[in-house]
Amino acid sequence: MWIIYSLLAAVSAAAAITLTKAGLKKVDPILAFAIQSILILIISWSAVMIQKKVAGLGQIDQRGWMFLAGAGILTCFSSLFQFTALKNGDASLVSSLERISLVVTIVFAVLFLNEQINWKVITGAILMIGGAVMIGFSRTS
Repeated sequence: MWIIYSLLAAVSAAAAITLTKAGLKKVDPILAFAIQSILILIISWSAVMIQKKVAGLGQIDQRGWMFLAGAGILTCFSSLFQFTALKNGDASLVSSLERISLVVTIVFAVLFLNEQINWKVITGAILMIGGAVMIGFSRTS
């Protein structure tokens, strides 16, 4: 099932980037992010309520809260940077360079989560970097 959800996330992210770029034509990127954040808040908490997951709040330990808070803060910065880049650059170019985060995630997963990698992962990461750079610099803006 995780593969289906991963693919759905990829399609959703691609659609979100495209819609965001279209919406940024006459809107400040920080304001646009704030508007989307309100919707994210409403939809995510609605899902929590509908699925009756509120009780899970009490089961999160202090370490979990710290990691989730840090991730939330970094997600906000990432989105602010991405919205600003989208305001000024082509969606395809911004998105391809932003996706270098996949390679950084692999490095972080090895360093901090003790995940194992092999030659296939390393080769894939090198190809991702090469592809992102080729797409990112395929046109001059």
